[in-house]
Amino acid sequence: MTIDYFLENYRYRENIWDEMRGKDGIREHYLKIFDTLKTLDEQKLLQKNHMAGELFMNQGITFTVYKNNNEGIERIFPFDIIPRVIDGKEWDMLEKGIAQRLKALNLFLNDIYNDQNILKDNIVPASLIASCPMYNREVFGIKVASDIYVHISGIDLIRGQDGKFYVLEDNLRTPSGVSYMLENREVTKRIFSNMLADNNVRRVSNYPLLLHDVLLQLASTQVSNPRVVILTPGIYNSAYYEHTFLARQMGVALVEGRDLVVNDNKVYMKTTNGLEQVHVIYRRVDDEYLDPLVFKKESVLGVPGLMSAYRKGNVAIVNAVGNGVADDKAVYPYVPAMIKYYLNEEPILSNVPTYNLMNEEERNHVFKNIHSMVIKSTNQSGGYGMIMGNATTEEEWLAAKPEIENNPRNYIAQPIVNLSTVPCFIDGKFQARHVDLRPYALYGPDGIHLVPGGLTRVALKEGSMVVNSSQGGGSKDTWVVDF
Repeated sequence: MTIDYFLENYRYRENIWDEMRGKDGIREHYLKIFDTLKTLDEQKLLQKNHMAGELFMNQGITFTVYKNNNEGIERIFPFDIIPRVIDGKEWDMLEKGIAQRLKALNLFLNDIYNDQNILKDNIVPASLIASCPMYNREVFGIKVASDIYVHISGIDLIRGQDGKFYVLEDNLRTPSGVSYMLENREVTKRIFSNMLADNNVRRVSNYPLLLHDVLLQLASTQVSNPRVVILTPGIYNSAYYEHTFLARQMGVALVEGRDLVVNDNKVYMKTTNGLEQVHVIYRRVDDEYLDPLVFKKESVLGVPGLMSAYRKGNVAIVNAVGNGVADDKAVYPYVPAMIKYYLNEEPILSNVPTYNLMNEEERNHVFKNIHSMVIKSTNQSGGYGMIMGNATTEEEWLAAKPEIENNPRNYIAQPIVNLSTVPCFIDGKFQARHVDLRPYALYGPDGIHLVPGGLTRVALKEGSMVVNSSQGGGSKDTWVVDF
């Protein structure tokens, strides 16, 4: 069977935006890709699909799923071989929109940990910030390197039924998944060696170099040869593969808390040659575990005295401590107002409409229309703490409703958006599956750099719109093409 046969039998719903196919046929930016694929038949596609699985297996590209008893199961990351394609002109618009959003969020973090003007002017309710569990009072007044808080971000985007991109979520603490973006591209190079060059696809492989440059720029200007390390919680962390991958790609040390020590408000790494000073820490450890002298006393993942060195400006921590307040889902609805307040600009990218469940009128509206709503816990990620109204039984809803009524600050609601679909090669057929997109942005003293592509996450189960790998999702390579 040929590609033409697969395309003719490709089934997608007309009330959902399909990124490959519209009413008039294949969209322009997909045409050249399928011209190349037409040289392949079903058997060759199956062989390439098998090869991709073997490459992921042999390279140990894994993630960890946790059960209810916190037991972790390591799995190979599911990968779909058909790339998702985005028009370069549309990407340029996304780049501007994300850069605008990050500038405003960075100014917001700087403000609430210093002058708090946005609270004094009642643009964002002070009570909302005071009740945020991620607002970190211990870092109030700390001067961060170059006034940058959000050095590395993963802004989750979805495309709605109207074909427009919307911001679904801001990930500003320790966003993960960039290693899968890079590995997806490497696997695609292996299985479709000529397609990338033939289709003028923008490159993503320079991300580790860009990241390393940003990290070096954050060190004190008085240091001629700054030392950068990645701080990992250890081998049992779900993203440990990524930690090792980035350390290897950047040529920096991967350390655990026990490998570092603080003397005289400076951080040192233990080496066979003695103690060597560390100037920049790219941490993949959550705030509350960073320093047992300040946060959780029982933490063995952090470094005693680290916050003292941070406050003195002797070490830069990436991302900044306390960023969680800016990606609290209850704060998310205020980002457009932040853009207007700090930048005096209209938002380029729109939020998904969001209901504040602390507001009785909005809460009643959500409850009355629960079957068309998704309710999210404000401080959970990975697809956990989410109630999909159209997939929730009456019994499940009656059990969840009292918790929401008793703790409305902990939840927000949004109308269920039918995520766009893309073609995936599943069970020997082209099948439409829902996707989102996580572009990765690096924010350094020389500006914001967005890697052209990002991580496309795929809901591999038919009809599902939950794309998280922890919930059965996978990924595919994302191509930004100029044609």
